[in-house]
Amino acid sequence: MPELPEVETVRRGLAPTMEGARVVRLDQNRPDLRFPFPAGFKARLEGRTVTALSRRSKYLLADLDSGDVLVMHLGMSGSFRIDGEAGHTPGAFAHARSKDPKHDHVVFHLKTAGGAHARIIYNDPRRFGFMTLVPRPELSTHPLFANLGLEPLGNELDGKILSRLFAGKTTSLKAALLNQKLIAGLGNIYVCEALWRSGLGPERQAGSIAGKTGRATAQTTALAGHIRDTLMEAIQAGGSSLRDHTRADGTLGYFQHNFAVYDREGEPCRKEGCTGTISRIVQSNRSTFHCPKCQR
Repeated sequence: MPELPEVETVRRGLAPTMEGARVVRLDQNRPDLRFPFPAGFKARLEGRTVTALSRRSKYLLADLDSGDVLVMHLGMSGSFRIDGEAGHTPGAFAHARSKDPKHDHVVFHLKTAGGAHARIIYNDPRRFGFMTLVPRPELSTHPLFANLGLEPLGNELDGKILSRLFAGKTTSLKAALLNQKLIAGLGNIYVCEALWRSGLGPERQAGSIAGKTGRATAQTTALAGHIRDTLMEAIQAGGSSLRDHTRADGTLGYFQHNFAVYDREGEPCRKEGCTGTISRIVQSNRSTFHCPKCQR
């Protein structure tokens, strides 16, 4: 499943076409994806203007001039492509994203803010993605968002907040960082990378690095910084071209070339002065890659 940097690169690829565009027509080619489309989905979108395109965790959010928000999730195989005068493909994927018309489930026929005509096509062979409409005032309390934690790219993430979130927790650091109720949008790849940069073992108890009474520690401060840096570097590189993720312009994301630990089992640790070897363990049915020698 695409992680936060991949979703953010897709948002950035879609934004120039979608923001300020009017939905002239919508083709809804099936009644459902992962979930049924909401009642009146087509009618509630046609004629509406997209006032902003944002992201919350791994969700794309298109604000409409009606006051509704179009919530979109890519699932495992969902992707967008842009055809027409403003045409390109948002994202970049190591294996070609599906363009088989039988998987084109939703097509947005747009007139862009600049007056050009474009189609944004949502294609999803496995149909694990979904779309729904939520009134903007109800978004924060909607079941999809009510329990989401803080955004890791926001100013709120620092050593103090990590100490507060981890205080007293006996779960592992890896599990705590993947807990979407604590921090929203972090996934397996970038958690492995941030922990390696921080020199922290993935099996270590989360509470062991928390300061008393929520005080920041050197470890929580470093971890917060490495989380942010890892995500930002991945976004700048266009994400990681794993499986079939691509950027909006159809080019590949290249952050996978910067992986220090992820998918590098048996290879030498890249940390200067470390003579360790990257190991793979399984935590909660997910592969964790780390260096047992320099991560403690």
